[in-house]
Amino acid sequence: MSNNTNSTVIVSAVASAAASAMLIRSAANELVPSEVLEYFSSKFFNLRHHFSSRFTIAIEEYQGMMCNHMYEAAEVYLGTKAALARHRVRASKSGNDKSPAFSIDKDEEILDDFEGVKVTWRFFRYFEQRTNRNHYINDFNGSSKREVKSYELSFHKKHKDKIFNSYLPFVLERAKAIEEANMALNLYTVGSENEWIGGVEFAHPMSFKTLAIDADLKNKITDDLDKFVKGKEFYNRTGKAWKRGYLLYGPPGTGKSSLIAAMANYLNYDLYDLDLSAVPTNRELKNLVLNMSNRSILVMEDIDCTIKLQNREEEEEEDNMERDKKESKVTLSGLLNAIDGLWSCCGEERIIVFTTNHKEKLDPALLRPGRMDMHIHLSYCTFSAFKQLACNYLKISDHNLFQEIEGLLREVQVTPAEIAGELQKKINAENCLPDIVKFLHNKKMVEQNEPKLSVIME
Repeated sequence: MSNNTNSTVIVSAVASAAASAMLIRSAANELVPSEVLEYFSSKFFNLRHHFSSRFTIAIEEYQGMMCNHMYEAAEVYLGTKAALARHRVRASKSGNDKSPAFSIDKDEEILDDFEGVKVTWRFFRYFEQRTNRNHYINDFNGSSKREVKSYELSFHKKHKDKIFNSYLPFVLERAKAIEEANMALNLYTVGSENEWIGGVEFAHPMSFKTLAIDADLKNKITDDLDKFVKGKEFYNRTGKAWKRGYLLYGPPGTGKSSLIAAMANYLNYDLYDLDLSAVPTNRELKNLVLNMSNRSILVMEDIDCTIKLQNREEEEEEDNMERDKKESKVTLSGLLNAIDGLWSCCGEERIIVFTTNHKEKLDPALLRPGRMDMHIHLSYCTFSAFKQLACNYLKISDHNLFQEIEGLLREVQVTPAEIAGELQKKINAENCLPDIVKFLHNKKMVEQNEPKLSVIME
């Protein structure tokens, strides 16, 4: 028998078997009730999974009508693993992102390792026919379909407890940290309707690495900020609102605004710039504080100059007529209640910063711990601050004139802003530093020749 004849016989046999299978299936569908078929089908499905060593968790995009935070966390977390994908990833970037975000594409698979446990992530996307029109897309025939997106996490059954109790919480925490690190900072101010407006990107480049203040003070501040960020359990245990107040005081030009920018960049917190003179009443002030986001910094600069904050004793002594006149003004009591009253606990991980050139003008009630927890004195330029400025502007860490400059800085009162102004005049150290020495000598002569005020005691 030839090869062609053998092939013909085989093809005929396969076709006959297929036809017989179809006939049997058709007969079974007609003779056997559908309920019985579904019963045996489900039994087969359960039997197959009974002998499988894998366990699968399905994580859909929506939980009823609400977004599924576990899905969002998985998407962010897997974006950091996108390089492990075999074929395709998706890239996106919004206006509030510092860099592109990646996510795995349809039917793509990523392997992950958590403390020695191997897990597999898969992404699925399909359309499901529905009658409810929430989250649906109309197709060309006018029918409605629901787009279903989901991640499937599979692993060996013996690791189920570890995945539930450790890995999934780890994914949630890791995703939160990634989102916070990638989110651009925003700067808000008070609008005409007494609400926060702006939300403009805060792109100030100042950091603690380039901030020109005393090195020891810089370390003290960053240590305090680190302790605050990690202090959620401490604040809950001690019954305190998770907030912290900083008072920055000192002469103009000593770096108060620069320090605020460095704090925001260090913590990746949004900034809320509050001008108290733009707030008409205590009620509006309270609402503004309530409407701040968590993980943010409330800034009130030149707190002694913006409005006249009467102390509480004077407020109590006013007669009714005067008090009625002042109902439309922010008072010291209103400010204290907004930042440290019962409403202050309606939000967490918030920092409040006051700045002033004259600490002595502020009411003591505003300065006590719990309101202003850390008082930071930003004084005249120290040699440590000068070295940072020289590094920033001239890209040098040492020079033969440094010793003379160090001695002069001990004798004269000059702000970091003044030194920065001089450093900007020349582009290299050999031309610039001799001028700095000359500038400091001139400052010294002026201070020595200034008349001294005598105090007459009666």
